[in-house]
Formats: sequence, structure tokens, C-alpha cells
Amino acid sequence: MVSRERVPPLTSIPLPRALDRRLLKQRWPVRELASPPPGSGLAPVLGDAGAPVVGHSLESMRFGYEFAIHRFETYGPVSWMGAFGQKIAVLGGPEATQIGLQNKDKAFSQEGWKFFIERFFHRGLMLLDFEEHLLHRRIMQEAFTRDRLAGYARQFGPVLRDGVAAWGAQSRPRLYWALKRLTLDVATRVFMDMPPDRDAAKINRAFVDSVRAATALVRFPVPGGRWAAGLHGRKLLERYFAENLPAKRRANGVDLFSALCHATGDDGEQFSDEDVINHMIFLMMAAHDTTTITSTAVAYHLAKHPEWQERAREESLALGDDLPDLAALDQLTTLDLVMKEALRLTAPVPSLPRKAVKDVEVLGHYIPAGTMVSISPSTNHFSPEHWTDPHAFDPERFAEGRREDKSHRFAWMPFGGGAHKCIGLHFGTYEVKAVLHEMLRAYRWTVPANYRLRWDYVSLPVPVDGLPVRLTATRRGSQNKYEK
Repeated sequence: MVSRERVPPLTSIPLPRALDRRLLKQRWPVRELASPPPGSGLAPVLGDAGAPVVGHSLESMRFGYEFAIHRFETYGPVSWMGAFGQKIAVLGGPEATQIGLQNKDKAFSQEGWKFFIERFFHRGLMLLDFEEHLLHRRIMQEAFTRDRLAGYARQFGPVLRDGVAAWGAQSRPRLYWALKRLTLDVATRVFMDMPPDRDAAKINRAFVDSVRAATALVRFPVPGGRWAAGLHGRKLLERYFAENLPAKRRANGVDLFSALCHATGDDGEQFSDEDVINHMIFLMMAAHDTTTITSTAVAYHLAKHPEWQERAREESLALGDDLPDLAALDQLTTLDLVMKEALRLTAPVPSLPRKAVKDVEVLGHYIPAGTMVSISPSTNHFSPEHWTDPHAFDPERFAEGRREDKSHRFAWMPFGGGAHKCIGLHFGTYEVKAVLHEMLRAYRWTVPANYRLRWDYVSLPVPVDGLPVRLTATRRGSQNKYEK
């Protein structure tokens, strides 16, 4: 069931705007990032600075993964480019990625992430380094055990079923925004054990502003600018969680907020109030943003490929009308295949920033201490050396007997890798499957045959048009009864 639809390479994308044409045709002088130490035998990292000050920021945000592939094909697995006023070394391809993410000699720190999101997601788990990160991760792991995940599934099941059923009033919704509101409702319920209320829209806006501020070109609080909006969003989120924290400390609830308040490490370590607030803000963002992106990508491919949608629907209907638990969600193997392929074609986090804290060698190239580094999943996900016809939509590539994702440990890496691999990947996987399960039961959805989803990469990928679809209710969708 291989689709003949291709995700076109950069050079084949229609460029109606003069700016797009200029961005691609402009050629910049090739220079060395830095001269290798004499006698080291190392090669310099080659690349170019791009436009003054902004570098290649605009191309990166406009073209996303296509631009990453273009750079890889031009310069190879280790290169550099100017962006956001920085010289950034770029590691692409599974071998370079493995060195960066396994980080055996602790040459790379999370300072790269801090440059982009420290002001908005201060001391979130992803921003911590080395021993401190491992300590916080060990404590936090208590909130993501199998038993905890089962409890979260019991909480988000009714939210998803009711939320998806409510879409019936819209025959042509913009699916991304409907999913984003729904995943925020899930995060509010599962993470805080609070029903959606009038604050939901305000909180959602605060998260959106905080995420988009990370790639602001003007990194000062200019009124009306993205940076200022992000700072305002951060303050609002801090107040929101601080107001609710005392009650969570007093009770021993089943939500994630409570779990973090009471989580204990091997030696009795616990999170401070400040730690809990920082982790909650980060986890709420990471959970509902990446889940929304993944759900949107899966829904898009199911709309473009109705044969896969029907195959997935048969498995969902076979589960019956009860809200699915983890064991039931594990049976949705078609959704597993489509979701993995959607994650390959659209990585929710298209760049993993780091910073070299000491001189380091990567595949024979010299990267000096202090260099910003970007690890790019996109080049791995479209590598012709590791994937058959990588621009084709082909979920069967993940099926037993093929398992192209096993061609290299880092051929497929939508959740990152190494010590900082996403701690919530299993939670996110179950939530995405539960969302699509409810959609498949309730509706069929379609897009025009010539429609192609275009992503905005200003921060995390967002559909430019919100993904408009046509919903048609199924007979099963009219039944909205379930067992509590």
C-alpha cells in the first residue's frame, strides 16, 4: 500500500513569491567555521553565514525540513550556517546525530536550547544538563510509569470522546486548531485534574506565544512583538500554576501536577515549588504542542489516503464502544504504522539545539568550544541510504519484515535520543492513538485530491491554513454513550 504521492524536494516546490525565489537562488561565500588546531589532522567545518544578522533564519522558517535536506546535500553531515545572529554547526545524518545525542564525552550541553527558550521555559527538564538532568529525570520518571499512564488514559478518554463528538456541529473545521484546543483540554484534565474552564483560551494563547517567541528575530520586549508576547505568556503561566500548587501539595491526586508534587527520588529527593512550576510549564507545552502536531499529521495522511483510513477504522470499530484502555490502544496496529510514518515525514521538533562546551571532533571535523549546534532529524528521516523511496508515504516500511527504522539507531528519531530522549513519548503515543481512535469512530474526513498541507516552521510546525477538512459523521459517531 505504497502511495505514489511524494513529499517534493525543495527544488520542486512552487515559488510564487519573489522572496522565495531570492532565498533559494542567493549564493553566499563558503567559509570555515574555525581553523582546526595545527597537527590535529581534523578538517574544518564548511558552510556560509547567509544574510547579515538574520543569516539563514528566513529560509529555515519558510522551508523547514526541505531546507535542512538542501544544506545536507550541499555541505554534507557536518556544516555551519548563520542564523539568529549566531554561527550554528549543523549535524545531519544518523552517524553525526549519534555522536551529538549520545554525547559520550559530555561535549554538548543544553545551552543551545537555552538560547531559544530559556526565558519562556526556564529550567524545564529539557534545559537541564548532565547530573542535574539525570536527578530530575529519575524523580520525574515516577510520573510516567505504566500504572500512571493507565490512570491518565482513564482521565483523557472521556475528554477526547466528548470533545471529538462536539465537532459534529462543524462540517468543515480547521482541524489543527480543533485538535490543539482538545489536547489542551486533555492536558488541563490529566496534568491538573481540572475541567476546561474560561481560562483555557487564555492559557492556550500563553503557550502559543511562549513557543513562537523562541525564534523571534528581534529578541527584545518590543511592544507588539513576539518576544514581548512570550514574556507575558510566561508570567501568566507562572501565576496560574503557583495559585494551584498549594492544593496539589496537600492532596495526593492522580494527575501529573500532583505526581510531581509528591515524586521522590531514590534518596528521598523531592522537587521544590519552583521546580514543580517550571516542569509543569514545560511539560504542558511539550505534551499538547507535539501531540497536536502529530495528530494533525496523522489525520492529514489518513485524509489523503482513504484506504489507510478505512483500514484503521476497522480496527477501531472492532474495539467496541467502551473507552479504550492501554491494552486496547496497543491493538491499533494500523494507527501505529501511520503515526510512525507521519512522524518521519513531519518531525514535531525539527531541530535539537546544543552547545559545544569544549572542543570536539565530529566525523573528523573540528567544532570549537562555545559553538551553537543544531541536530537535524529531518535529514535522517529522508536519507535514501536508510529509507526506500524516502519521499513516499509508505507506512508499511515500519511493519515487521521491513522495519526500515532499524537500518540505523538514529535513522528514525522523532523523540530525540540519548539521555534527553522524550520522557513523555509513551504518554504522547497513547494520546495520539486515542484521539485518532475517537475520530475514526465518529467521522470520515477528506481533503481535495490536489490539496497538499504546507507547514509553517516559525517555531514548531503549524499548518499554514490550519488543515481544513470535510467531516462526515459515521453511524457509530452518533452514539456518544460510554462507560465511565
